[in-house]
Amino acid sequence: MIFAKIEIPKNLLKGIIVDRIVIQRQYRRQSGAVIVTVSLVLLFLLGFMAIALDFGHLFVVKTELQTAMDSCALAAAQELDGESNALTRARSAGETAGNLNGVNFQSVTWSGKGQLVDTEITFKDSAYVATVLGTNARYAQCQHTQSGVNMWLLQSMGAFSGNTAAYTNTKNVLATAVATRASAQTTCPVPVGLKPKTGGTAPNYGFQVGEWVTMIGHGTSVNGEMGWYNLDGSTNASETKTELGEPGYCGTKLGDTLGTPGIQSSVDTVWNYRFGIYKNNDPGPSVDHPDFSGYAYTSANWTNAVPQNAWSGTPAAGSDPSAASFTTKRAAFASYDDTGTSVSKGDTITGLSMKGGFKTLATPGAGGQHNLYGFSRRLVTAPVVDASNKVIDYACMFMLQPLSGPTVSVQLEYRGNAGAVGSPCTTNGLAGGSAGPLVPVLVR
Repeated sequence: MIFAKIEIPKNLLKGIIVDRIVIQRQYRRQSGAVIVTVSLVLLFLLGFMAIALDFGHLFVVKTELQTAMDSCALAAAQELDGESNALTRARSAGETAGNLNGVNFQSVTWSGKGQLVDTEITFKDSAYVATVLGTNARYAQCQHTQSGVNMWLLQSMGAFSGNTAAYTNTKNVLATAVATRASAQTTCPVPVGLKPKTGGTAPNYGFQVGEWVTMIGHGTSVNGEMGWYNLDGSTNASETKTELGEPGYCGTKLGDTLGTPGIQSSVDTVWNYRFGIYKNNDPGPSVDHPDFSGYAYTSANWTNAVPQNAWSGTPAAGSDPSAASFTTKRAAFASYDDTGTSVSKGDTITGLSMKGGFKTLATPGAGGQHNLYGFSRRLVTAPVVDASNKVIDYACMFMLQPLSGPTVSVQLEYRGNAGAVGSPCTTNGLAGGSAGPLVPVLVR
């Protein structure tokens, strides 16, 4: 085998070595450029991720906070009934309703950043001017700033770029809601109809505000009285009991024809729940909710002449020593027995005789069951019916007395047309009607 010796010229070998070194240096320089480019792209993408994640977080907090303010405004507006203590009740209702909502991914404590307080609930009159008078308030406004909402990636951007001033760690979120009361398309009245007095026309149909009206429990009512009327148009007596209970019947409209069930035999139980009066086998106030007060009014303990005005009047001479207006009793969470829990002692005050196994009362006072489980259940909306049992309007009525028997007549106090601006009645229902009872509705 023959091997040939090949000699490479020194100048050629030197050129090859130089070219290789140049190529290696260029490769190293290009590798550094790619690293810089990738870093810049990653930083750019991180910025978009920060915007998407953190601003998405802010959007969620804003949506939840707005829902809380809407709830607050609607609850507060429902209490704007023209009474002197309306703002106190409205603030309490608004604060409670608002804080029931979770904020910052449904946190029940709003992530410890501070919840709604009553000073953040303000009121406006009919001209939309700030007011501190319950008699003038027509609009309720709830406004809250949720501070210290953490930014997760934007603060990382600040640390990465060195510009922490441009990328703050937290942001603040503001939400505002305003509500008022407006006429409803549909309503949730009680199954008791008011017949106008002979010759009586709208809006009060011959009645005086504060006048007591008899509700006939043992037969058919005549003009100037009240009677049982099934809201669904049926004549079934058990339906009347259902419609009087919880949650009741909603959807009644002007022009509906109501049913006449006649004599009742089982409505006294659900009627008396509203007064905090129970039978021994009843679940009690936590299930069958009472009004804020069970204090009752009859001619024996409230001797005022027509219009008697037990709702907000002053007791006349000869009234029971315990007597005071219902607005006063409601604020004190009084029971049927005023400050006690005895049905028989309550009978002593009213002159009634509760039969049918009613033995237990909801407890009174700030820490009692009327306060813990009660809400407005004795101030009711009732349909006004014509001779053909059609709904022609709605009245605001105050339930004065419990039923001492299923067919006993009782009295309710006329508090005006339910659609009047100053009506204390507010119903649940769909807003947007041209007349009828008032419901809370958001306006901004």
